[in-house]
Amino acid sequence: MTGSFDPILLETFLAVTQTRNFTHAAQRLGLRQSTVSQHIRRLEQQAGRRLFQRDTHSVVLTPDGEAMIGFARSILEANARARHYFGGARLRGHLRFGVSDDFVQTRLPELLRDFVLLHPGVDLALTVGTSALLRGRLDEGELDLVLCKRQLGEDRGELVWRERLAWVGRADLRLSSDPAQPVPLILYAPPSITRSTALETLERAGRPWRIVCTSSSLSGLRAAAFAGLGIAVSALSLIPPELVDLGHALRLPDLGETEFVLLGGQKPLRGPPAALAQALLASGDRLQRPATGGTAPPR
Repeated sequence: MTGSFDPILLETFLAVTQTRNFTHAAQRLGLRQSTVSQHIRRLEQQAGRRLFQRDTHSVVLTPDGEAMIGFARSILEANARARHYFGGARLRGHLRFGVSDDFVQTRLPELLRDFVLLHPGVDLALTVGTSALLRGRLDEGELDLVLCKRQLGEDRGELVWRERLAWVGRADLRLSSDPAQPVPLILYAPPSITRSTALETLERAGRPWRIVCTSSSLSGLRAAAFAGLGIAVSALSLIPPELVDLGHALRLPDLGETEFVLLGGQKPLRGPPAALAQALLASGDRLQRPATGGTAPPR
């Protein structure tokens, strides 16, 4: 093991942890996939430990890889503070940022606090809503940057991370074993990406459904799910602590995956929007780690 870790290798490592895919990490970093693989091998040599278990289908962090996330984050953040301090001109301007509201109860507030403290000259205006509504406001020129979800197969936006969607509810929730009985659903009001995904998945599987709760707020969905009224949809890493993945136990059809992305307007990002986008891409793993008190199903 060497005495220090190369920041370039650490940046590559964090990109792989967020995307769980060497090809997507390479696209984000503007590198070749072979270069990403080389960076990870070099970092593992420096650490003297395996950081990933990988095969042709998956990339999974080892326990040492999980530990490396915190060390990598601390090193890169210290470097960023030093560059900012000695970099001369301070960033100034206005930034209209839209975020899908499932992130509000994750560690996103910590990231925004760090950004504001690092760039006090930036006037940040935050808009919270569903992914579909935020995308509309971005297209209308009312927002500069949006953190939201996109449907698989879309190529718009910069990938932050990708993961499986899950059917979630109370651990003691029981449904009828008769597949002809409708699945009770707890969903966001339209337009909503996860609402559409849930309904389309059940329709393809030939499973009947009924909506037992429609809400435009996180608190409404969480209350309905915690009350045991039915099933909601959540990204796997954002499942609230009081709920569990019930898809296998209840024999519900696979929802597939979703992608969390950063979207900018028609012009290339620069100034405050570019700086925040860079900070969020560098810290995407923190968005997958719930704040105290849990999170809610994404929209």
